[in-house]
Amino acid sequence: MTHISLKQAWQGSADCNRCTLRNSVLFAGLTEEDFHSLHKPIDQFNLSIGTKIYGVGDTPKYMYTLRTGLVKLVQYLPDGNQRIVRILGDSDVLGLETLLDGNYEHDAIVLQTAEVCRYPTSAVEELSVKNPHLYRELMVRWQHALKEADSWVTELSTGSAKKRVARLILKLSKRYGKNSCSLFSREDMGAMLAITTETASRTIAEFKRQRLIITTEPNQYLCDLIKLEEIACL
Repeated sequence: MTHISLKQAWQGSADCNRCTLRNSVLFAGLTEEDFHSLHKPIDQFNLSIGTKIYGVGDTPKYMYTLRTGLVKLVQYLPDGNQRIVRILGDSDVLGLETLLDGNYEHDAIVLQTAEVCRYPTSAVEELSVKNPHLYRELMVRWQHALKEADSWVTELSTGSAKKRVARLILKLSKRYGKNSCSLFSREDMGAMLAITTETASRTIAEFKRQRLIITTEPNQYLCDLIKLEEIACL
């Protein structure tokens, strides 16, 4: 963990000049005076795959901005199986729900090596009351989160396994605006798409044979977006 003073975070030292905490939509409307009024430290973490950032039973003291990497939001079914309900990427905010009911609704677990900035929920609450820009951006974030949740339900949990896998690959590729993507373990893919691990493995193997995806390095693929779009829309 690296502790960063408010002055450092605002001025861009300690590599904060490229940090989403300063330039993300959530904090873009803050003046330097607003930023200093947080009165509380912002901490920066480098987290490895599998790290749990927070869980359903944890005390909800913090919100997080994801600088780089991917994080999965997990819910657990009564039978103990997990369901990945959403994936968050660069500049996304974790823990927004703590502003409403004070509880984390998911386990947030690092899916790909991540850089995360952590800040107190209480500070965001105080600023949102005083600062209409921040309050408005919080509402935009809520709308985005709801839209993404709806998308996961309608696009990634319906249709054949081939459709679901194709839609997931397209979603990951479009997030970065490239014709490539990173994939995860087949267990994670199964939990995302509500299919078995075996079905996820078979589908990925079939896509490789058809050269819809081409391995460039471990878990990294070049994607035929046109053909994948055709499968997703069948």
